[in-house]
Amino acid sequence: MNSFKTIKVPSEGIYKEKGSKFISFAIPINSEIQFKKSLAEIKKKYHDAGHHCYAFSIAPEGKLYRYSDDGEPNNSAGKPIYGQLLSFGVKNITIIVIRYFGGTKLGVGGLITAYKEAAKDALNNATIIEQEVTESLSISFKYETMNSIMGLVKTFELEIVEQQFELDCIIKLNCPKRNKLQLEEKLKLIQNINFKFK
Repeated sequence: MNSFKTIKVPSEGIYKEKGSKFISFAIPINSEIQFKKSLAEIKKKYHDAGHHCYAFSIAPEGKLYRYSDDGEPNNSAGKPIYGQLLSFGVKNITIIVIRYFGGTKLGVGGLITAYKEAAKDALNNATIIEQEVTESLSISFKYETMNSIMGLVKTFELEIVEQQFELDCIIKLNCPKRNKLQLEEKLKLIQNINFKFK
């Protein structure tokens, strides 16, 4: 898999049922740390909400995912939110849905619908984009090899993350996965360099 769908910027949605209000936040993330930070910010801002339910999916293959009902009946909130991530086919994203209770119980079926619709509304309001899968690459080399390295940076559309140019140089890059094998072959031809993909 060389690319995946995600959202460009955060978006919001809302669903109302029998006085209860479900406000949803779709947020692009790249790690569980970013998810925890987003959840903490929403909990702080909406501390008076009864529930802060969520789902997230990280990594293009979606290997890292989690969801939580945060006190709602089992599988009535987190799972329907996660279902919308699967339905829209988006990764590297979290959806957090907060609930303000309106005085009337909705029952498990009503809650499933409410959390699903709130999550769906946030995704419908989002700008969904295709994002390339990249791998981190670190190269250490002598200064005289600079032109060869910078030529490859341009040819293979590498994004420079960090660089240190002295007698011994280090450059950290993001490499599109589709270019990895070709780039590896080219790097092997350059004398006196060390490189490592992560």
